[in-house]
This record gives sequence, C-alpha cells and structure tokens, in this order.
Amino acid sequence: MDSAELWVLFFLLQISAFILMARCSSLSGLKVELTHVDANGNFSKFELLQRAAMRSSHRVARLTAGSAAAVKAAAAGSSQVEAPVHPGNGEFLMDLAIGTPSLAYSAILDTGSDLIWTQCKPCVECFSQPTPVFDPSNSSTYEKLPCSGDLCQALPTSRCATSACEYLYTYGDSSSTQGVLARETFGFGGGSNATAVPGVAFGCGDTNQGSGFSQGAGIVGLGRGPLSLISQLGLDKFSYCLTSFNQSKKSPLLFGSLADLSAGEAATAVQTIPLLKNPQQPSFYYLPLKGITVGGTRLQIPSSSFAIQDDGTGGVIIDSGTSITYLEAAAYRRVKRAFLNQVQLPVADGSNVGLDVCFSLPAESSSVEVPKLTLNFDGADLDLPAENYIIADSSAGLLCLTIMGSRGLSIIGNFQQQNLHILYDLKEAALSFVSAQCDTL
Repeated sequence: MDSAELWVLFFLLQISAFILMARCSSLSGLKVELTHVDANGNFSKFELLQRAAMRSSHRVARLTAGSAAAVKAAAAGSSQVEAPVHPGNGEFLMDLAIGTPSLAYSAILDTGSDLIWTQCKPCVECFSQPTPVFDPSNSSTYEKLPCSGDLCQALPTSRCATSACEYLYTYGDSSSTQGVLARETFGFGGGSNATAVPGVAFGCGDTNQGSGFSQGAGIVGLGRGPLSLISQLGLDKFSYCLTSFNQSKKSPLLFGSLADLSAGEAATAVQTIPLLKNPQQPSFYYLPLKGITVGGTRLQIPSSSFAIQDDGTGGVIIDSGTSITYLEAAAYRRVKRAFLNQVQLPVADGSNVGLDVCFSLPAESSSVEVPKLTLNFDGADLDLPAENYIIADSSAGLLCLTIMGSRGLSIIGNFQQQNLHILYDLKEAALSFVSAQCDTL
C-alpha cells in the first residue's frame, strides 16, 4: 500500500470516527417496545407455559453448549478451528426498520449475544419470515465493512473476501447465520416518533438455517461486546420492564437517559448489585448470587454452586431469552426439596407442561399458600412475588414451580423478571432493579 492509499484509509477512518462520535453525542435516549413471541397466539396460560418451557430447554442447551465451547476454545488456544457457539432465539421481539428507504421488520432481542443481523437478498438459504427480506441493493445507505475494521476483528469467526468482511455465527443446535458485515441506517421506536441511527454495523445474512428464528427476521444482540446494539449506540446503559407472562401488552425497552429507574419509582426501593465478568463468556451478564431462601429458611447450598469456575464454567447469568429459571444441579435439588416439603398439596406430574415440580390444586376454589422465595445476591435480596415463580391454572388443576435444574450454568429467566424494572449499567458494571407496574411505564 503506497502513501496515497494510506492517507485515503486514514481519512476514511477519521470520518467513520467522527460519524460515530456525532451519533453518540446527539442520541441521549431511546425507547422501543417489546412484544412477546406468543402475544397474538390466543393460548391458554398453560399452553403459554408449555411453549415457553420448550423454547427455554432448547436455549439452555445452547447456552451450556456455548459455555463448553468457550472453555474448549480457551484450552485449544490458537489451534481452535470450530466456530464459537451462541445462544440464539428468544422470547421477545423488537420492532425496528432498516435501510433508506426504510423497511420495517421484527427481530428477536437477545441479551446473551452481540451480533445484530437480519436476512438479506439475494438468499442462498433463508428461512420463512413474516416480513419482506431486506434487499441491500434498494438502500442508498448500505455499505459493506472492510476486513481491516475493528468490528470485523471483533467477530468470533470471519474471513476476508473481495475486500469485504464475511462472518459466520453459529448456535448450539446447528442453527447459523452467514453473510457480510455491513453498515446501515436503522430506525428505532416505530411510527412518527421513530429515531433514525446511521452507521449501525450488522450482519447481512444470505445463508441462514435452523429453528427458533422464524418469529422474526433476525436477532438484535444486547450483550457486552463491541458488536452489540448497546455498545454501538454508545449509551452505556439500558433497562427493560417485562409485563406479566399471560398478558399481551408490550414491554418497554429503554436506552441511555431514558433507562434510569427514577420515573415513578421510589428511590429507596431500588437495589443495586455488581455485574460480574467471565473472560471465557464476555458477552453474558453474570450476577453475584450467593444463596436462596425458601419460606424464610436460607438453604444450605454449596458456595461453589453459583461461582464462576477457573475454567470459565458455572456462574449465574440474567437472560432475556430464557423463560424458566435454571439452577445448577446441587442448588436445584435443595430448592426442589424445600418446595416439596413446604407446599401442603399432593405432588402431581408436570411433565406435560415441561416442569419438574408440580402440585394438584384442590377441586374447590380456595387460596393456596406457597413459601416465599428470595434470591440472595451480594449486596441485595430480591424477594420475588409468588406469580414470578409459581404458575397455577385451575382448568388444568395444576400449580407448578417455574424453576428447573441445569448442568453448571445457572440462568435467571424472564418469568422471574416480570414487573421488575431492571437497569443494566455497563459503565458502572452494575445491575439495578425495582418493582414496577410494567404496563404503565
């Protein structure tokens, strides 16, 4: 490369940096709405639970596979040849638009991965999606990103072809997306109040396969890496407030200055805990869970159950895409035993709804007492309301605990996050939460 080419490259990099700085300085806050993937399905409460439990079991398999793959990659070092595994799919859809002129579509929100991607024409292999597939040739603001760029280097698996950055993102059940890393204008918020954000890097996927994606047209990653939406917006923090599980109402997702927990909530009720990091899984949001209390009794759970191990396995993450909470096996056994001992109802088979701990409801309509559940974090105790860990359906005659066991990795699912306003502060590496009526925010 001669001196003239170097000057041109330097000039382009300076312009890109200027655009990013201008975008970040002008955008202080953003609000979008999330729709549950089953919101318009007219399902009963237990049908919703069955569907969520099935998706959750698939996702936890992906998450644990991703953790194992990361450990394997770290052990292999530079000899690694397999593509890293990411969780994929999820429970909530985010409405957005892409290109100039803009094309509206919905994508799955995922706090467990980083890449923003959508299907693109011409398709080599695309799954059926509810909206038209994006055609970059129709957009005046579409631009492929070079292989030398920082975001291309941030991809877990990429290669250079005809000066463009090509990516491969794989998921734990052999699902994948493959295509070109590009830059586009995205619209957030919908309707007349939509906010256009130029220069957002995304995967323009022409080869996409596997289950779990068809509810939308791709994924919006909200992880902690440089490719995620929150990192690219440069706003340092986001929050969401998930409405009740059996409601069809939308849930707010807030960025930047709009994400704070001050509006309409008592400051004394806000609790804050540190966000932990795992070098083997840098995108995940790890929490310092120290113990669990059931019915006022702190369970005797080994201290190692929730710790991030030296090899990168274990730990506890909070996840938007998993409905059911999963606890490491030793901890789960103690929680299960506590509920079996304290709930004064006959034990029932919950396999048809995908849950392990269920009870038979009495035939007569009467109130049922369940033990209080508290998650004991480093710095805060989260007292969960019963509807955040128990689901009951009189027509099915069942009352079930929405917690299951897992191998190694523990996951705080979105069922346990209902009507909690949860703030992720990336700058301070902290997670704050407060009870809220999410459908009024």
